[in-house]
Amino acid sequence: MADAPTVTEQLASDAVRRHDPRVRGFASDNYAGVHPEVLTALALANGGHQVAYGEDEYTAHLQEVFRRHFGPAAEVFPVFNGTGANVTALQAVTERWGAVICAETAHINTDECGAPERVGGLKLLTVPTPDGKLTPELIDRQAYGLTDEHRAQPQVVSITQTTELGTCYTPAEITAVCDHAHRLGLPVHLDGSRIANAAATLDVPLSAFTTEAGVDILSFGGTKNGLLLGECVVVLNPDRARALLYLRKASMQLASKMRFVSVQFEALLAGDLWLRSARHANAMARRLEQAVRDVEGVRVTRPVESNAVFAVLPRAAAERLQKRYRFYFWDEATGEVRWMCSFDTTEQDVDAFAAALTEELHEYTE
Repeated sequence: MADAPTVTEQLASDAVRRHDPRVRGFASDNYAGVHPEVLTALALANGGHQVAYGEDEYTAHLQEVFRRHFGPAAEVFPVFNGTGANVTALQAVTERWGAVICAETAHINTDECGAPERVGGLKLLTVPTPDGKLTPELIDRQAYGLTDEHRAQPQVVSITQTTELGTCYTPAEITAVCDHAHRLGLPVHLDGSRIANAAATLDVPLSAFTTEAGVDILSFGGTKNGLLLGECVVVLNPDRARALLYLRKASMQLASKMRFVSVQFEALLAGDLWLRSARHANAMARRLEQAVRDVEGVRVTRPVESNAVFAVLPRAAAERLQKRYRFYFWDEATGEVRWMCSFDTTEQDVDAFAAALTEELHEYTE
């Protein structure tokens, strides 16, 4: 009697039916798989025993890896995901009656299911922005009532780099935000879920728009840039952050087998993988924008400054195109859509998508 197939053999035989690796979409850079170099690093970290909960050799070495990018005072705390990183970081620089000034479009306001408010206990004081970016003048719209016991106290400014609208702060813009916030006595948090894409666009080191600009604490994204899972809270100003060790645990963000989170970031940041992947994703977005901008019926609505393309096209054509490629409507009222590129998006993927878009628009106009 033949031996029963192993689970691995069953998965291999069933793989095509569950998941076709040739399929590409433009819905999110989270749809992409794990970068092969990261998978290799995970395998190398496997085997044997390492101390749990961050006392392992990989997490210890990660401190030095991050300091190469952010300076000698930087301290890194790996966590599970972006929402966890944001909530933990914001709690670290606020008190229980604190509030966060952020753009109305900020991820912490629109896409985290109220976690900063429900889990962190923080009031979000939002400001409408035309391009997703805060300025000193916009901050002042919410930076008042600092001694009013009836108002949640503004205690931190949170910005996103790159923004949810695909735009990118310059180092000078972030410096202006930090200088103004600090004059008000407020630290600055940077949500960097796509921080690598920003550095690729700006062609500057990560420190140029973080440490050197005056950012106090940041969430460093990895999943959108080829990691299996994991983000990091990076403390740049130790005077502004309190009790990260305890907050990370209390926020359910402490990984027991942390070496497998840390080694991914080492693979990403010890060399140039982070930048190679981000540059490629950005280049594919520029290629997509160039391919569609002259197509009749398509209007690119925002500058392409990262790996995102925003556009408006006839809704019927967009809905038909969604049956061939996954992507999301960004604004249901206007019909604006968002197309995202990732580290594994190819030129052929982009060209095929642009051709399909043209076909659907042609069908729509006939």
